[in-house]
Amino acid sequence: MRRMALHIILFGVVVAGLACASAQRFRFGGNGPASSPSPGEARAYGPQSQEDFNWRGSVAPGGVIEIKGVNGSIRAALSPGDDVEVSATKRGRRADPGSVKIEVLKHANGVTICALYPSDDPSQPNDCQPGRAGRVNAQRSDVTVDFTVRVPPGVRFAGRTVNGEIEVISLKGDVEAYTVNGSIRVSTSTHAQARTVNGTINASLGDTMWENALEFETVNGSITVELPKGANTEVRAETFGGSVSTDFPLIVQKRSMAGTIGSGRRVLKIRSHNGSIHLRELS
Repeated sequence: MRRMALHIILFGVVVAGLACASAQRFRFGGNGPASSPSPGEARAYGPQSQEDFNWRGSVAPGGVIEIKGVNGSIRAALSPGDDVEVSATKRGRRADPGSVKIEVLKHANGVTICALYPSDDPSQPNDCQPGRAGRVNAQRSDVTVDFTVRVPPGVRFAGRTVNGEIEVISLKGDVEAYTVNGSIRVSTSTHAQARTVNGTINASLGDTMWENALEFETVNGSITVELPKGANTEVRAETFGGSVSTDFPLIVQKRSMAGTIGSGRRVLKIRSHNGSIHLRELS
């Protein structure tokens, strides 16, 4: 019994370490996930104060609309027109929603929109930059910013947050989705990749013509990826705490599966530390 208890304790320590390491890996600046202020650190703003943001503009086909949040969800759907439409709702209980600024950055590859929280260190202000670059720190704010995005066909979408879910439904362009504490759901007529630490990933891809390797990864959660008929890819999938299953003729072992679908001209990587992996064929 002592030996079994020791094994359980050691397993818990290993899992906690993996989650910590993954959170560091997926951080895109700043000092990590936000935490609520203790009483007396911030002024009370009633049961819940709210402030809205709206932006509309054009992004050229092949360009990207990128949303970078910290606390809050990101939801994207297909736009009925040619413009990108972004709306956001800021809510706070102890912190002022107006203290979080939303910045729109236009650049050569498209548009990046960031929720900028007040920095704890005035000498190192938070900033808005495309991709994983930029400083993001919200440790003393309980403000949440929930984004809703309408994306035209042919425009790429990238969503990045720390504490929140990402849902991307029925797009017609490439998708990237990254969070730390939250699940990810993606469906697109082209292809996507996603990473989280604490949450499940469900992805449905409609295109078989991606170039670079596609990666789906989580620490605590399951992963389900749907591929269309006619996919040509090498598959590398593994888990340390779940099962694996597939609709394709791959080599399946207890914790992993590998092999080639079609000609195998591309690469698909799927990894979960504590969850099952399912590779499905779209009907």
